[in-house]
This record gives sequence, structure tokens and C-alpha cells, in this order.
Amino acid sequence: MEKVKLGNSEIQFKPIVFGGNVFGWTIDEKQSLTLLDAFVDMGFSLIDTSNNYSHWVPGHSGSESEMIIGNWICKRDVRDKIQIATKVGGRRIDNSKPNLKKKYIIKSVEDSLKRLQVDTIDLYQSHHDDLTTDIDETLEAYQHLIQTGKIKWIGASNLSPERIRESLNIAEKHSLPAYIAVQPEYNLYDRAKYERQYEQLALDNHLGVISYYSLASGFLSGKYRSIEDIKEAKRKEALKHRFNDRGLHILDTLAEIAHSQQKTMSAVALAWILHRPSITAPIVSATNVQQLEELAKAVEIKLTPEECFLLDKASSY
Repeated sequence: MEKVKLGNSEIQFKPIVFGGNVFGWTIDEKQSLTLLDAFVDMGFSLIDTSNNYSHWVPGHSGSESEMIIGNWICKRDVRDKIQIATKVGGRRIDNSKPNLKKKYIIKSVEDSLKRLQVDTIDLYQSHHDDLTTDIDETLEAYQHLIQTGKIKWIGASNLSPERIRESLNIAEKHSLPAYIAVQPEYNLYDRAKYERQYEQLALDNHLGVISYYSLASGFLSGKYRSIEDIKEAKRKEALKHRFNDRGLHILDTLAEIAHSQQKTMSAVALAWILHRPSITAPIVSATNVQQLEELAKAVEIKLTPEECFLLDKASSY
């Protein structure tokens, strides 16, 4: 598959994004570097992380993912082959509230640059909304960072559609930087919120869309087929409510099409996302190279109109 362009930016990449939330959490630094090497060797380039991954792990500072990526960039000298997307404003180890104040953003970007061992960040994203800070102040911070070369483009993750729309209007009115991409939860199981609230907004404003939880916390991989199967799973709380008639019907349909395509259920689930006109690319995470290779095959899959119809019908809400 050819490269795609992220919204109105100059960021172009093969449409699979590596999700860096696993670095230092479910895989150690050595395995993380191996996976990043494999990702680039396959021709992919966009890596998504955050300045608070993985703060939820006991004993972690919330800086592990960026530090591992930075060590990899330094050791492999790959900066010219990749794009880095990271975030600011999410909860951290002290469970502090989202913060998108200008002073905090400017301090945070310096910390991220040091951990990532780069001079500039390709896509800097508001991780969670800070309703106590005026949108103008947040965008002015981003303007300063763009002017000083610290970041190139900005995006929004987990902001309401109303706040994104308001941010776009303020950016246009006051000649401030505008979000060029959004990062919503979206997959075959979790469709309604994005399709009802964000999809038309993205299309109307030419926003790039990078979906997270693209495999519904692993549910769409087919690894789990019942509540019994998730007893030892790290994400069992996110999985347990999905084993209903609709969820099982989605899995059955995925399995049938995966058999026909001779691909994994995960790859077919990602291919369905890629066939959605408003989606730029899904974020994927992997814990070994074989898993990553199977997920990467999603870009090669050409779903037939009938297969798309069957998946749409099984996952309808």
C-alpha cells in the first residue's frame, strides 16, 4: 500500500502506526528495540507514544516509553526514517489532572525532547482536555513551539468534538496553529462514538484520523472466545463486557473472512479500519516480531464489497 498523508500536514507514512504504550510495560527495552527495528525494516515509520506512558504500572515514572524510543533512535541513527508522535496533558503518576496551560506545555516538550533524544517532534498531541485552561492559551503555546522548531504539527486525542470544533474556529480566527489530526478509539466493536460524533467533523475539516484500541484491547484477535479465556489477561477488565451476542457474532464473521483471506483475524480487523474512508491509519501494538508481521499484513488485504458488508452488518449498533 502507498503512503498516506496525515490531514493537511506534510507527514506521510505507510498506514500502520506503532503504539508505544507497551514499551517498558508488557515488553522490556531489549524487546522494544527489536520490535522497533522490525517495524522500520517493514517500511513503516510513524511511532505514537506519550509523555505519561506507562504511569499506571507500579514503580514507573510515566516516562518509560519515550526514554526507550529515544535510546533506540540514538543507537540506530534512524531519525530521518521515522516520524514521532507524542502527547502532553494526560494524567501522570501523581494522578494530577490534565494540564494544557502554556507554561506546562513548554516545560513538558523540553522533557519529551530530552527523553526522545530528538530536536523536534513531528506530531504533538493534546492527550486529554483541560477545561480550566482557555483554548487560546493552549494554541499559543503550540504556536511558540512551532516557531521555535520544537514541534511541527499538532493533534488532539480524547477531546470532545465540541472542543475540537471550537479549537479549529479559534485557530482560524486568531491565526493560531490548528489541529491537523485526531486520535479516537475506533474498532469493529467500538464504532458508535466515533461514527456519530467525530467522523463527519474529521471529513469536513480534512483531519487525519489515527485510531487507538484498534483491536479492542485484543478482543478482535480471536485469542479469547469466552470469559474463561481472559482470567489471566492483563486487560481482562476491558475485555469482559465484550462477550455478548454482538461481540461473538463479530468474532465469528472475522474468523470466516480471515480463513478466506488466509490472514489472521487481527489483520482483517485492521484492514476493515483501513477501508473506512475517514481513517488515516490504525495504531497497533505488538509484543513479538511474528505478531507485528501478522498485523502488518493488514495493508495488503483487499476486502471485497461482500466482506465489508458482512463485517459492517455483524458490528452494526
